[in-house]
Amino acid sequence: MKFSKKYNFAASTSLLIALFSTLAMAIFLYAVLEIVFLWLLFFFLFSFILSFFILQYRVEKFIYSRIKKIYEDVRLLDEESLPKPSITTDMELLTREVERFAQDKKLEIETLNIRENYRKEFMGNISHELKTPLFTVQGYILTLLDGAMKDKKVRKKYLQRANKGVERLIYIIKDLDMITKLEVGGLILNKENFNILTMVQNVFDLLEMKAAKKNISLVFDKEYFDEIIVNADKERIEQVLTNLIVNSLKYGKQDGTTEVSIESLSKNKLLIRVTDNGEGISKDNLPRIFERFYRVDKSGSRKEGGSGLGLSIVKHIVEAHTEKIYVESQLGIGSEFSFTLEKGK
Repeated sequence: MKFSKKYNFAASTSLLIALFSTLAMAIFLYAVLEIVFLWLLFFFLFSFILSFFILQYRVEKFIYSRIKKIYEDVRLLDEESLPKPSITTDMELLTREVERFAQDKKLEIETLNIRENYRKEFMGNISHELKTPLFTVQGYILTLLDGAMKDKKVRKKYLQRANKGVERLIYIIKDLDMITKLEVGGLILNKENFNILTMVQNVFDLLEMKAAKKNISLVFDKEYFDEIIVNADKERIEQVLTNLIVNSLKYGKQDGTTEVSIESLSKNKLLIRVTDNGEGISKDNLPRIFERFYRVDKSGSRKEGGSGLGLSIVKHIVEAHTEKIYVESQLGIGSEFSFTLEKGK
């Protein structure tokens, strides 16, 4: 059994004191009395024990009391970070624990700084997204109140434009409300079996006019002859596909292609891919594309419209199904978003 580290200092110091005092005593007695060896051994042991207890008491009383005060001051920062202190003179152990505590706190501070920067950016983004349609609506209303209301044509045109601004506000608020429900688990999923091929084709048909503006082809990777049944919330998965395909059209190139493919991953899992040959996403932007309001190309994406919440909603819906979503992209070549779904029976 190893000697406890908290006694190391007192023991080693006592040993040195006992050796030197015994040596001095031996020289003295040899010169004066020629005492026997047993008396010298007795004196050595007595000197060692006495020195040990005196030194240990002094160390604990005057040195460790100060160390303990530092230890307790540090513990006030976080009761869970350090173990309950015991009386010890092991400075190496204390140093390791304080260094570990400092490292944990450093990581915690870095995480808080990242969150704070994200919070500031999020608040800036949401204020920008809301104030643009608000100022638009306000401008049209003020113009009508200043006298334009008398002209029926102007009145109708301005009211229609103001209504579009209000619709955009409602669109953003609905998306934010959905994300909030998904995050807190307040959105109930109604899972059912359905044919994913039929759903993809419905989304293609819905977005056909939007794709035609850039002459982008909406296609499957191959011809599927049999139904592919999945078990999921039909309405939410349709929203996932719609958001992903709209995103591919938004950043797609003129005369480009958006392709959907479906493959079997395992006995009960499918992988749905949405691939385009559009602008692509840089490596710096990839880790953040699922954040609320994060835009790869802020000026371009704002011209294209949207709430800036589409990919964030996609991620939350997929994760609400306890599934995974992936993204691969290369700037100037294109992007591929894919997500898993459970096979239906």
